Amino acid sequence: MKGILGRKLGMTTLYKDGKAFGVTVVKAGPCTVVQKKTLEGGEYDAIQVGFEELTPERAKKILTKPLVKKFEAAKVKPHRVLKEFKVGNINDYTVGDIIEVGVFSEGEKVDVTGYSKGRGFSGAMKRWNFRGGEASHGAKFHRELGSVGNHTEPAKIWKGKKMPGQYGNEKKTIKNLTVVKVDAENGLIAIYGAVPGARGGLLVIKSATR
Repeated sequence: MKGILGRKLGMTTLYKDGKAFGVTVVKAGPCTVVQKKTLEGGEYDAIQVGFEELTPERAKKILTKPLVKKFEAAKVKPHRVLKEFKVGNINDYTVGDIIEVGVFSEGEKVDVTGYSKGRGFSGAMKRWNFRGGEASHGAKFHRELGSVGNHTEPAKIWKGKKMPGQYGNEKKTIKNLTVVKVDAENGLIAIYGAVPGARGGLLVIKSATR
């Protein structure tokens, strides 16, 4: 299992072997190993990595005091983001190691996790793709939700009913995407297909699980 954190830069087209690929470009890494968790220590084999290095002055402004102390105890520079990855062999890592985008190679399959674009409070037609009412003249029902209740018994609206509400800003994982190109020098990785979130959104890239 390999993993790295990155920021989505946007989409473009890459040409390879005479074919055009619509890819998402991600600025990935470098990530620093901040903590090791082991099975012998009563937990599980995993590493905690930090992403986006901060100056000590900036860290004191935006991080909590326990997090600042955590970085100081590990003797690594403070980072904006912390993320945990389960690993197969914990002995391959030590605190302070740097993980760069070069851990992935072209043609490799990855799972990408991010948060979808937040669209705020949305109606039922936009949120759930409902048909709505007639658009013709004389119709008095256009974009409303419609009937949601029951008859006299049980005389309530069932929990989980598709209704207007918060749309987007949900954690999404797109599985089995293909790495088209890795630019280790500039810390860039091009992934075939679309991934969740807007430009600048945080992404977690891991080895595909299936």
